[in-house]
Amino acid sequence: MNTFSRFPSRLQHAIVSRLGWSSLRPVQEMAGAAIMDGKNAIILAPTAGGKTEASVFPVLANLIRDEPEQVGAVYVAPIKALLNNQEERFGTYTEMVGLRKFVWHGDQMASAKKAFLEEPATFLMTTPESLEVMLLSRRVPVKRLFKDLRVVIVDEVHALAGTDRGAHLMSVLERIAIFASKDLQRIGLSATVGNPDEILDWLQGSSARDGCVVDPPTIPVKRQVKVYLQNTIPEIAQKAAADAEGNKSLFFCQSRALTEAIAERMQFRGTDVFIHHSSVSSEQRQEAEERFNQGRDASIICTSTLELGIDIGDLDLVLQANAPSTVSSFLQRMGRTGRRPGQIANTTFYCEHQEAVIQAIALIELAREGWVESVPPQNRCWPVIVHQILALTLQFGAISSEKIWDQLSLVPDFSSISSKEYRDLINHMIAGDFLFEADGMLSMGERAERIYGRKNFMELYAVFSSPVLYRVFTASKKEVGSLEQQFIDRLVEDMSSFLLGGKAWLVDSVNHEDKTVRVRQAPRGQKPSWGGFMPQLLSLELCQKIKSILIVGDEVSYLDDSSRRVLVAMRDDLGELLEHSGLAIQIDEESTIWWTFAGGQINFTLKYALEILGDWKVAADNFGIRIKHGGVTRDRINEIIRTMEREGFWDHPDVEKEIHQRLPEYRLSKFQVALPRSMATEVVGRYLLDFRGAKAFLERSMGKGRV
Repeated sequence: MNTFSRFPSRLQHAIVSRLGWSSLRPVQEMAGAAIMDGKNAIILAPTAGGKTEASVFPVLANLIRDEPEQVGAVYVAPIKALLNNQEERFGTYTEMVGLRKFVWHGDQMASAKKAFLEEPATFLMTTPESLEVMLLSRRVPVKRLFKDLRVVIVDEVHALAGTDRGAHLMSVLERIAIFASKDLQRIGLSATVGNPDEILDWLQGSSARDGCVVDPPTIPVKRQVKVYLQNTIPEIAQKAAADAEGNKSLFFCQSRALTEAIAERMQFRGTDVFIHHSSVSSEQRQEAEERFNQGRDASIICTSTLELGIDIGDLDLVLQANAPSTVSSFLQRMGRTGRRPGQIANTTFYCEHQEAVIQAIALIELAREGWVESVPPQNRCWPVIVHQILALTLQFGAISSEKIWDQLSLVPDFSSISSKEYRDLINHMIAGDFLFEADGMLSMGERAERIYGRKNFMELYAVFSSPVLYRVFTASKKEVGSLEQQFIDRLVEDMSSFLLGGKAWLVDSVNHEDKTVRVRQAPRGQKPSWGGFMPQLLSLELCQKIKSILIVGDEVSYLDDSSRRVLVAMRDDLGELLEHSGLAIQIDEESTIWWTFAGGQINFTLKYALEILGDWKVAADNFGIRIKHGGVTRDRINEIIRTMEREGFWDHPDVEKEIHQRLPEYRLSKFQVALPRSMATEVVGRYLLDFRGAKAFLERSMGKGRV
């Protein structure tokens, strides 16, 4: 029996008569069977592959057969823009079978929310943060509202798994599941990922249902890629404007600053230009989406805000300034094109520098091989457990630490935190006045209220901080621009250089307290060169692919002449060294470089170990580790690397302790201030370091006799 025949006749008739469908897609057949059988599921399909209907239709089928008294299903979108984008579609699907939907977020009218609470819709559409607000609001009768909840659908689940936002979502779902009379069914919608089974295990949480991954074979589509080297932002804008003319295009940039700079230079070149990133108001973003939908000769210059499944209609071109950091992002972005019959999925890269050229090539080649990143789950998410402790005290007014632990120990993202560590955290928060304890009950402390209680606890509702920006100044106090913290992480004083505002700068000092960087113009010979410090933490796999491209001299057909010359030059510079030497070590007058191509986290881990063992000044990026001269010889480096490779080195507690002591006190979360120092340091370490990866990399490299 096929899935469609299992749908109630009301739903069958609506699909045929209202939507004009004559059949379901394979992903919808497979997912429908699993969901109607009551399984938890991860549904994989490319953008516009039918994932939404694959989840919604069988959920509607089950709700029609046994209509709930209150909310029966919750759809969770990671961002409000996607939620708003899906509203009309969900409205059509629910209305055509006689059910109702309601969208709950911060922009919704209070009168509409009140009406919903008095007469709840069957389908609730919301975000993780808005679910938190509902739980904490005294006006929302959550016990009644969610008592008959059956299922939750999480869209773009790959964007949440392994992140603090994902830990927050799972915490909220477990708190809501307590009110439901049935085991809450979990459904995740995702683009292709490397480890869907792990994501399924994570999403299932406390659910005892069977689970499955729905991953139907994909039909190969034609793809067209081009890589151009343009050198400067004005050149990129000029070339992109010429290519975009007469088309509808999305132009992805890796930062808000680059988005603004390119948009400014593309204006008045024959194409309507719109801006779309997180710092632009929601009204402006929505206007851009609407005007873009209506136009023909238009381009939206955006960050990753449009990488997720927001429908902006037919699209001709995807343009990319420089290169994203993952194959997954590249495929998501390219997947916005090629939806119309006869159309080819495409991406055009405009690169400012040679690192972006080689990174773009590596992404394309990994995608051709069918490789895509895994999303590693986390199990010691300290910032979010702090947030949830405070949120639960606010929700209940006063609550025992045992009851909090009973709730939070169900969350996969806290599963490796022991009950003793939890108790240590509670005691620290009490001592720091983040919590107040009386008669065995915990409530929010005065210090927490001062920090997070502003504007009726909006600092607590808004769980996640915006990216921390560092302002860059010259010695004469002239402001050059700003850099995000993840780029600052890689800088070493008097050693690192970078490009900003079209000029090369050498770092004089970094002040993490004031969030400032003092620089001077880089002298000739110290300008950023191949292997210079990149603003992204790249994976081992991507960097190893870059290494193999440099060694293997195969022709790359999709490069322009400038990009091809750059690739040849990079191969001439490093190809022979990487192919024939044991350890790819390059020594010049100013520094020694160990070309590892191990990625950002592994190289940072190796950097700190080298500093401890060699007492050197060391900088790391994605491709290599640079040691400033001072007693550095090839024999000494080899000796230290052999020490790091010995059995037990990376597992020794003193090594881990010394490395953690060297970590800068970065603020990665507004809740770090409530953590004991050891736990706060662990948060930074999880972001920057990979002990297991460093150990495995050395074992593999030394075993082969080369890196």
